Amino acid sequence: MFSKKEINEYFLNGFIVKSNFINPSIISKFKKEIDSIIGESSLGNHDKTKMEMEPNQKITGRKVRRLYEPCTHYPLFEEYASSSLVLDHAECLLGKNIFFHYSKLNMKASSVGAVVEWHQDLAYYPLTNKDSLAILLYIDDATKNNGCLKVIPKYHTKKLLNHTTNGFFQGMITEKFDTTKAMNLEGKSGTAIFMHCMVPHASNMNTSNFQRRTLISSYRAADAFPILINSRESSPEKYAKIVRGDEQMNARFTMKSFPIPKYHEDAKSLFSLQDRAKKSLINDKSLLL
Repeated sequence: MFSKKEINEYFLNGFIVKSNFINPSIISKFKKEIDSIIGESSLGNHDKTKMEMEPNQKITGRKVRRLYEPCTHYPLFEEYASSSLVLDHAECLLGKNIFFHYSKLNMKASSVGAVVEWHQDLAYYPLTNKDSLAILLYIDDATKNNGCLKVIPKYHTKKLLNHTTNGFFQGMITEKFDTTKAMNLEGKSGTAIFMHCMVPHASNMNTSNFQRRTLISSYRAADAFPILINSRESSPEKYAKIVRGDEQMNARFTMKSFPIPKYHEDAKSLFSLQDRAKKSLINDKSLLL
């Protein structure tokens, strides 16, 4: 459980860093499971419904950059996402009725792992209120050099920043904003970061010789209902489920309005959406913050 001090820190800064959240023996099991899931997958031969490969490699290359919905497809990660340890902490921040929203496992291969541009999670999946968070669990030691999470504290109470160009959602912030207070959230394997859905965040390319894997599970208050977007190839709502307390029959609205993303075309993931944005939709380099 979080202390009152930690809870106050979350609502003040928009995130909490919890060292030693998961013990090393569990992390070891996670690593073995990841290796088993990946198996002999390569760029030319992999399950595209469950994983995404690094694009800039040989057809026989085996560098993966994301597993889709690990906490739905694989029992070990599903058990973690629904565990009392995780939900007890989430309840401190979201209340007693909690929905599991989605999950992903991001990987930054050594000397390759892709950049993630600045964005706010709620821009991707508008809800009727902002009581939503992501729990980012470092599977490996995460440093500035291998692409740890970086955030801008205390920005979560402000308005959503612009994520569009020419009216279309880009999956990244497209307006100039102050990043001088950005923080690199380094942490040892087993560290968990609880991050509010409005926190601007990003990560750098992995320039080190060490991989960086992060398991991300997202939760929301049960009365935070999704504003569904039909233009997506696949919606995280497909995997959403109540994991604590009771489903709610009434949506709670805390915003007078909120931008709804309009997609130029379907994109499977944040990576592919941002890649397309940088390659074909954003010509003004000053927007690539």
